[in-house]
Amino acid sequence: MSIERVSRKHGVVWRVRWRDSDRNRARTFDRKADASAFEAEVRRRKRVEDLASLDAGRETLQEFAEKWWQLHALLNLAPATLANYATLWDAHVLPRLGAMRLRDLNPEVIARFRADLTRSGVGDASVRKVLAILQGALQRAVEWRRISVNPCRSVRKPSQRRERVVRPLPPEKVELMREDLLARRRQRDAVLISVLAYAGLRPGEALALVWGDIRERTILVERAVALGMLKTTKTGQRRTVRLLGPLAADLSEWRLARGRPDDSALVFPGREGGVWNDDAWRYWRRRVFARAVHAAGLEGAVRPYDLRHSFVSLLLAEGATVVEVARQAGHSPAMTLSTYAHLFEELEGAERRSAEDEIRRAREVVRTSRTRFVPASTTTPPGVASKTPANPLKPTRGLEPRTPSLRVKCSTS
Repeated sequence: MSIERVSRKHGVVWRVRWRDSDRNRARTFDRKADASAFEAEVRRRKRVEDLASLDAGRETLQEFAEKWWQLHALLNLAPATLANYATLWDAHVLPRLGAMRLRDLNPEVIARFRADLTRSGVGDASVRKVLAILQGALQRAVEWRRISVNPCRSVRKPSQRRERVVRPLPPEKVELMREDLLARRRQRDAVLISVLAYAGLRPGEALALVWGDIRERTILVERAVALGMLKTTKTGQRRTVRLLGPLAADLSEWRLARGRPDDSALVFPGREGGVWNDDAWRYWRRRVFARAVHAAGLEGAVRPYDLRHSFVSLLLAEGATVVEVARQAGHSPAMTLSTYAHLFEELEGAERRSAEDEIRRAREVVRTSRTRFVPASTTTPPGVASKTPANPLKPTRGLEPRTPSLRVKCSTS
């Protein structure tokens, strides 16, 4: 290790030379004091066997992301999560930060990045997700000794407040949707609506059910469908959901209509008898579900996922505790309170109502008014797509929407 004076055309510089493993290294400085300070740092790192980190962080974020994707993301993240990460990375991180070296990323740079996203009209939820993805990737950079600290950790993210107030559909509206589907001889779809609204399953969980999961008093939830493949549930945990009497009857009639399939068969098979792929789901949502929503006289954007809130509201009307609702809904008590606080307040002190009685009453109301019920017309209702299936490359909201893969679309592949 040495410091040498080097004459150049535009003046004198000071060069520090040292050997790192089997390589000779050098760095130049304009001032001798800076060179001396750096030499002392090199000696210190050599004593603690940490010379490698002295030259770390030279690769760009884009170059590092290639290794992070291959060594960490592909091995630890679900396919739907990978697709979501890829879309956000391509759209927001790569154009703004991809060419920067890791060592040049600091809290101020990340704060400017966040501000730029907000100025560009990116919503708080997306900004929060983008920063979480970047922080996770840079945490691997810390662990792999590319950088010493994670610059994202000290940058404040947008608050995780719910932008959309949960408005559960009452059983009468659910039954109008079912009535429309049954009138069109779509028993499978009517039963799927029942499972979503009266068992509170997420759409992917409902499509992954097999007949063995339908037990005498409960429904076992341990799988979900995402991007045409079976995976674990969103939380990765197994749970059971109470099987309400009217839903049990719907499932029993559907199994009988299917010819009593064995316990390993899917309750809601796709067109070819297997798991639904993403194209089939989007087609069902836009052509079948949207028409049922229109027939029920519902306004605004109603998603299949929203039916899940109807089950929660039925439990709350019975007087179920926060812990019980959270267990059956498949998320934490804290999230239950955050999502359904207004429903707890509305139902506090109200007369307790049986969920099964409420569903049966709604069915009776719809049956008695059947003669006055006008089914959806054969023309395409407002807001429903034409007969042409949805563009499979266009991201949509709902069940595990298809998004471009980082491995395929992103230049960090």
